[in-house]
Amino acid sequence: MKSGLKTLIACAVMGFIGSFAAAPKAEACTRVIYEGTDSLIIVGRSLDWKTPIPTNVYVYPRGMEKQGSNKSNAVKWTSKYGAVYAVGYDAGVTEGMNEMGLSVNGLFCKGTIYSNKNNDDRPSMTLAVFPAWILDLCATTDEAVDLLKNQDFTLTGSTFDGGTVSALHWGITDRSGHTVIVEFIDGDINIFESNGMQVMTNDPNWPQMQAIINYWEKIGGTNALPGTVSSPDRAVRGEFFASHVEKTNDADLGASICRTVMFNVSVPYTYHTSDDGEPNVSMTQWRSFSNLRDLRYYFDMATGRGFHYVDLTTLDLYPGAPVLKLISADNLDVVGNANHHLRRVEPFTPAY
Repeated sequence: MKSGLKTLIACAVMGFIGSFAAAPKAEACTRVIYEGTDSLIIVGRSLDWKTPIPTNVYVYPRGMEKQGSNKSNAVKWTSKYGAVYAVGYDAGVTEGMNEMGLSVNGLFCKGTIYSNKNNDDRPSMTLAVFPAWILDLCATTDEAVDLLKNQDFTLTGSTFDGGTVSALHWGITDRSGHTVIVEFIDGDINIFESNGMQVMTNDPNWPQMQAIINYWEKIGGTNALPGTVSSPDRAVRGEFFASHVEKTNDADLGASICRTVMFNVSVPYTYHTSDDGEPNVSMTQWRSFSNLRDLRYYFDMATGRGFHYVDLTTLDLYPGAPVLKLISADNLDVVGNANHHLRRVEPFTPAY
């Protein structure tokens, strides 16, 4: 496994900061980890994109047979754990949390290359189910690293929104708070320890982003914080505020605190820019909050009037239990526990 965490020289740090300061651009998505007391860990995430991405919440039970693609050499597995997924277009898993308190979130990262000539003939896995594969089989971050580190799969994905390539990297966190960042650089998997940092956004790649955050920590957020909607600026603000809020053991208060941090790194709904050269100028469409201790998955639509959650502890996740779905557009007024709004459905059809 490649660590990729070599010390960056000062001029490189300033070069990255200068390049992003000169041309503010919003890519897509922010991920913040709130650490409370009594083992309360909440992973907040925003989904930012320039056009609507209809997203519904699904709950899948244990014991389901699945496959990574429609190719003959597809990765195949049987789910060990039940999980809640956020599914875009009813076709692809964007993120989720399983019943063991493991969270996986996919965020855009330009320049991602999933395979190369040395590994493009391995068993097939598509982006549509890649996060679900990890959640279905792993209880901890270490187990996820063991599943991924040998790159025994070839990852592919369909384009969307008029031909946009799904270039992603992932944050993985378990209920202990152990976090890794997974990136595909020049076709090879790279797995980085977060080293206590509580935020990830988009570009640049993780080692360079760490250097930018470290630079701003020395300046001090009470004196100055970068204010644009660019990926590095959002990361710096998120890291500062996540590190300077009160710690609580209360699940709902913790979710509210994490939600206000996410407000500070979100992009106003319908925001746009005149920079036509940036394909990923984005507004925040929804936010999620995965309480890894209490197994509550909160969902917060930008256009919604309510802030609601699915409680995995009171749902039947045994093998043979039905797949459940919460249709976001039909539940904009729902507040609090939304389990009674879940409906039995057939499994979604992945966009292989």
